[in-house]
Amino acid sequence: MARTAGTKKADTHERIVRAAAKVIRRDGYAGTSVADVMQDAGLTHGGFYAHFASREDMLAEALDLAASESVESLIGSTVVRAAKEHIHPLEALVDSYLSDRHLHATETGCTLAALGSETRRQPAKIRKVAATRIKELAALVGQQSAGRAHAPEALATLSTLVGALLIARIVDDPELAREVRDSAARLVLGTTTR
Repeated sequence: MARTAGTKKADTHERIVRAAAKVIRRDGYAGTSVADVMQDAGLTHGGFYAHFASREDMLAEALDLAASESVESLIGSTVVRAAKEHIHPLEALVDSYLSDRHLHATETGCTLAALGSETRRQPAKIRKVAATRIKELAALVGQQSAGRAHAPEALATLSTLVGALLIARIVDDPELAREVRDSAARLVLGTTTR
């Protein structure tokens, strides 16, 4: 079956967005150039404007995809681990979020921990995407905490997890990075599941 021009364009657009999603988590917004994204996507710089009106549009789509992937991955790992190990879903979520694997997965991990402080300096379109995805992640945390999707505790838990991962990524001492994550896990799980 022959591919249509529209399908090829949609596939190329998705390839660009996927490349941008990795680059923004790795290099931040300021470090993400159109040229770098297009190169990572295996395309020429000249084709960019056939897909996006601006760099800002690309970054907004990339953030949305990256955040969506992060949430889906967290849901998957939480459900599997909770069922397999017969543990509370919040415990599985906390363990997954604060894991060594997630600590080192900056290109595929949580966008809040990778881009949080930079996002406030971005245009409204990008901040709106971030706010939508933060609400979604807080709802997920709330659902794992006995169904309180909009409870202040869910936002506090999310803030604790993101802050711990961010700090653990900043420090150059692996023991301190572990203690930051362990302390956050104890705080969250000690006050919400016991």
